[in-house]
Amino acid sequence: MIKYKLKCADCFKAFDSWFSTSKEFDRIRKLKLLICNFCKSKNVDKTIMSPNLKSKSSNELNINIKKNFKELKREIRNYQNFVKKNFRYVGDNFAYEARSIHYSKKKSDKGIFGRAKINEIKELKEEGIKTQLIPWFKDKEN
Repeated sequence: MIKYKLKCADCFKAFDSWFSTSKEFDRIRKLKLLICNFCKSKNVDKTIMSPNLKSKSSNELNINIKKNFKELKREIRNYQNFVKKNFRYVGDNFAYEARSIHYSKKKSDKGIFGRAKINEIKELKEEGIKTQLIPWFKDKEN
């Protein structure tokens, strides 16, 4: 399969199309079966395209992305461990517990963490209760 960038000579719009071979493109063009996607003109031809080559640098880029992802995941895990050690887990009762702390005269020394639905978080923010969303990996995930 080969992909060509085609251009209409009437409306000057460009679009991509796939062909089984370059000879197949020539055959379809000669039979006037190429049609512009935009204006339906048959005055369509190939444009100059750069080749799609895979280089060592693109492979190195993939390695760097994987390395950066692992580092990011490690940082998130460290953050999770900090939260687990320094905050009280309230599970699915996060919205209720956050309101209890916010409206209580006696403030808690320790913050909380848990799960909440998006609409609950929006309601908390509308009430002036500060919350923070953080990415969370389950313990079983690598």
